[in-house]
Amino acid sequence: MAKSSKKKRLGRGLDALLSSDKINTAKDKGAEQIIGNVIDIPVDMIRANPFQPRTQFDEHALKELSSSIKELGIIQPITVKKENDGTFTVISGERRLRAAKMAGLEKIPAYIRLANDREMLEMALVENIQRQDLDAIEVALSFQRMIEELGLTQEEMSRRVGKKRSTITNYLRLLKLDPIIQSGIRDGFISMGHGRALINIEDQDVQLNIYRQIIKNNLSVRQTEALVKKYREGKILEIPGKIRKKKIPQDLKNWEKHLKKNIHPKTRISWQGNHTGKIIIPFDSEEQLENLKKLLS
Repeated sequence: MAKSSKKKRLGRGLDALLSSDKINTAKDKGAEQIIGNVIDIPVDMIRANPFQPRTQFDEHALKELSSSIKELGIIQPITVKKENDGTFTVISGERRLRAAKMAGLEKIPAYIRLANDREMLEMALVENIQRQDLDAIEVALSFQRMIEELGLTQEEMSRRVGKKRSTITNYLRLLKLDPIIQSGIRDGFISMGHGRALINIEDQDVQLNIYRQIIKNNLSVRQTEALVKKYREGKILEIPGKIRKKKIPQDLKNWEKHLKKNIHPKTRISWQGNHTGKIIIPFDSEEQLENLKKLLS
């Protein structure tokens, strides 16, 4: 009884506002009647949002939401855009739509609004960014899409999503991590805090080795930060891990010592074998940078 009365409050049926022969274009009189209203729409007339930034939907959480919908109905309508062919596209609430279909609902209450592709993308991105259960990499990818596809600056994004610019920067920096580490954040093996600590390591082989140490030894964020700091300060020269660096030939070791003595004490040579590797020369001041430029030129 409670379920049926809830649906009546949430929205009127589509036929009550718009006869079936009047939903062919967004410009007809029927369409004008439904914009800005909450109505019950058949789920088979609703398409997923092609701009949906969320790529993972937890199956267990969907089943829980589906069970709740069976008992209580849809508490909050989804938001959709009416298309010219008479169908509707989800702007926000795709998770509720999926759960409603799982629950066997034939119709779902939806708020109808006008939106172009740019607005649909922005609304979907902003809604997802504000969700508490979105993983840090999905948030970072959403911010990146707002920059690349909407042409927004970090300052503009800050105003739209209600987050500090520094917070947005921290999320975007996560995308510089090795893809394996990004997957680890998405899957919950490590936190965003671990990722932020690992960003300070430029060598991706070392990043991966520290990542494996975090998993193996269940390191906290603070322990990870301490390990990264020791490595950057040269207090530990190698992080144990599955990826073992090849032994540096003696002549390169001697040259590394020469570079440490004459250029910078924290200079390192990473040797991958087969005449490949990296030379890492840090600098601590503008003067050191200028000297390096002169030496390298």
